[in-house]
Amino acid sequence: MSLSVFYRGSKIRFRVKLSRRRMLSFAGVAAFIGLVTWQPWEYRGVDPEFAQAQITKEQKNLILQQKAVKALREDTQKQLGAMKVYLGELRAQMRRLDALGERLAGVANLDNGEFNFQQEMPIGGPEIEVAELPQASGTDVLTDIEDMLSKISDKQKQLSLLESVMMNHQLNNDAYIAGRPISDGWLSSQYGIRKDPFNGTPAMHKGLDFASYNEDVQVVATGAGVVTWAGDRYGYGQLVEIDHGGGLKTRYGHNHEILVNVGDVVTRGQQIAEMGSSGRSTGPHVHYEVLRNGKQIDPNQFVYREAD
Repeated sequence: MSLSVFYRGSKIRFRVKLSRRRMLSFAGVAAFIGLVTWQPWEYRGVDPEFAQAQITKEQKNLILQQKAVKALREDTQKQLGAMKVYLGELRAQMRRLDALGERLAGVANLDNGEFNFQQEMPIGGPEIEVAELPQASGTDVLTDIEDMLSKISDKQKQLSLLESVMMNHQLNNDAYIAGRPISDGWLSSQYGIRKDPFNGTPAMHKGLDFASYNEDVQVVATGAGVVTWAGDRYGYGQLVEIDHGGGLKTRYGHNHEILVNVGDVVTRGQQIAEMGSSGRSTGPHVHYEVLRNGKQIDPNQFVYREAD
C-alpha cells in the first residue's frame, strides 16, 4: 500500500509517494510528539467544583445522620420516661397488694411466715451470664410491663373480693363507716350542686366540707380500713384515702399534715391527719368523700348514723 500526492502550481510541481512503512513511521512520530506535548502522566490537581460537590454531599449525609441519631435519642428518652411511669404504677400496685395480703393473712391466722410481706422471699439459683439473658427492645419491655399491670390489677380485684368475704365475717363492725371525720367543727358545705368558690359557676360538689376555726383539729377515720393514698393529689391537696372493703372508700382532703402512710391499717376514730387548707381550698376545712365501687356518693347517710 502506498500514498501518492501530486501538486501542480504555476511555478512549482512536486510529487510525494508514501509507502506503508513510511506512513506508519510518520504516524508513530506524530503520536510521540502528541504525548510529549500533552503529558497525560503529569498531575494536574483536583477539580475544585468536583471537590466542592463531594464535600457538600458528605455534609448532607452527616446532617441526615445527626437527625436520625437525635430522633432515636428522643424516642429512647420517651420510652425510658414511660418505663419510669409504669414502674411507679407497679410499685403503687404492689404496696396495695401487700397491704391486702397482710390483712388477709392476719384475719386467717396464717402466722407460719408464708405470707410475711415485710421480708423478702428466700430464693436462689446459679448465676446467669449476661450473654444468656433474653434480648428485648424498649417496645417489648413496655408491652411486658403493660401486661404485668393488667395481671396485677386482676389479682387485686380477686384479693379485694376475697377480702370483702372475710372482712364481712370478722371486721364488719369496725369497717362500718359512721360519724364525722373531725374532732371539732361544723358542716360548711353539702353534697350536690353548688356555686364554685373560685369562679362562681355552678359545679358538682362530690363530698361534704367540715370546717373549724380552732387550731390542731384532728382528722379521724370514720371506719377501719387500709390506707391506699397518703400524699398530695391534684385538687385535694394533702389527701388520705382509706379502703374499707366491700367496695367502700373514704377520702379526707386539704389536710395540713398527714400522720399515716400507704399500707397502714387504721381503726375508726383514729387520727390520720391535721386539718388544713392545702390544695384548692379557701380556708381550713376537711373535704370528706365516700366512694362505692369508685364512684362518689352522698356521705350524709354515713355521717348521721350510729357506729354500732
